[in-house]
Amino acid sequence: MNTSKDVVVKFNIGDDEVKLSPKIVQEYLTNGVPVTMPEFKMFTELCKARKLNPFLNEAYIIKFGNQPATIVVGKDAILKRAINNKDFNGREQGVIVLKEDGTIENRKGTFKLRDETLVGGWAKVYRKSWEHPTEITVSFDEVAQTKKDGSLNSNWATKGATMVEKVALVRALRETFAEELGGMIDEDESWSNETLDRQSNQQVKEQKDTFSSDPANVEIIDTEIDFDAV
Repeated sequence: MNTSKDVVVKFNIGDDEVKLSPKIVQEYLTNGVPVTMPEFKMFTELCKARKLNPFLNEAYIIKFGNQPATIVVGKDAILKRAINNKDFNGREQGVIVLKEDGTIENRKGTFKLRDETLVGGWAKVYRKSWEHPTEITVSFDEVAQTKKDGSLNSNWATKGATMVEKVALVRALRETFAEELGGMIDEDESWSNETLDRQSNQQVKEQKDTFSSDPANVEIIDTEIDFDAV
């Protein structure tokens, strides 16, 4: 009978072959934290479908304490696929600031004065075949990531303008090119956990192995019996 150690998923990205197994994911991508077979399958299916190489930081599988794994895609991978689309026709992005006089301004880039309040981000993505661009705005308070004590995490506390601009841009890119970017969630969009710090190496609760319950219902994508020799 096949076990989880036998499962090896292989796919090509250009001239490079990517090979993933639960053992490889645990050793090289989650800092030793084990993943369940459903998590492994979801991660590998995303990588295969979207041609993402996790060893080039194009996709991540992240464990938050005992919670199910979060599967996210790097911003550069999302942006690269959009730019390479023959229908891509440019982008604009920036921040939304509340000025000292009480007015709100959509400003290109991430510049703001000390006496101005950062309240959000915006982005426009243009597609040649569309008459109007995709326009996205996001509220800072809605998307900013916090630590377990409720305070902003380090990136959002020190680089809030850069972070909120990035979230707006990724959402606009994904909505504009849904056929290529659907399901590709950036890490800075996905982390809504307010009670746990991100710790990929935190001890997790052991979960039942899918193969031990009903192996007949599990699809083996690729197998290599001699996996330990890989």
